Amino acid sequence: MSESYPLEAYLKGVADLVADELRLVAGEGGRGGPERLWQAVGYALLGGGKRLRPALALATAEAFGAEAGRGTLPLRFGVALEMVHTYSLVHDDLPCMDDDDLRRGRPTVHRAFDEATAVLAGDALQSLAFEHLLAAPEPRAAELARLLASGATRMVEGQSLDLLAEQVPPGLDGVLDLQRRKTGALLAAAVTGGAIAATGSDQGLGAAGLKLGQAFQIADDLLDLTASTADLGKRAGKDAAAGKATLPALLGAEEARRRADRYCEEALEAFHGLGARAGALRALARYVVARRK
Repeated sequence: MSESYPLEAYLKGVADLVADELRLVAGEGGRGGPERLWQAVGYALLGGGKRLRPALALATAEAFGAEAGRGTLPLRFGVALEMVHTYSLVHDDLPCMDDDDLRRGRPTVHRAFDEATAVLAGDALQSLAFEHLLAAPEPRAAELARLLASGATRMVEGQSLDLLAEQVPPGLDGVLDLQRRKTGALLAAAVTGGAIAATGSDQGLGAAGLKLGQAFQIADDLLDLTASTADLGKRAGKDAAAGKATLPALLGAEEARRRADRYCEEALEAFHGLGARAGALRALARYVVARRK
């Protein structure tokens, strides 16, 4: 992690901005709608979390000289991205998927409410994300919506591959493909979307975003082996116990860590020419592999 960049303060600032926007979205969506559904949507959206994807989107936009505060397209995109990510967590936690009962230190949505409400809350979050993004008057919003939709599709493909891998364990190429889809696609969308919001172009950062996604997933898999449930906010050791297809399981923890570090360095190389304005982006890239929860 960068020693000179105040990343903790940056992440808190992004989290506060995003939480304020999500609170407004949930409140506006729930006006006149079924109370229980919108309670579940708010519960899912406002349960905390790293807000890493919006942070990456905002930091990338800032690296290209754009404003990324209230009322800006980068923030609107980051909020939509976080809604898609949250919907995926709600659905992934369901008994028919990963069957988790703890998320961000609280009962998962289907535990706090019920399974049907959790499914509907996830559905609503996905629709809300695009409604929110496409309400922006900027022409670039449509391109960002296409990017987000593509990333969400790849993410769902990755979840499907993850479930299949429990029955037929994949080799190295299969695990890497799973990672690129399930985790890498949305993280890549965060980086490229930030660039598009700022400049109208992805600036060739798609590959760097995918590298960060792979590094993030490896770090997550390593934390599943080493961190506590209290630190993670979700049940530790569950993926290993379920025989999930991960690089640590396939290659060992030491080699997996080396690969995560290498992917991070490859992403950092792509950000090298962006100058001082990319300080937050570079610090976030290092955080992806250095985090402890």
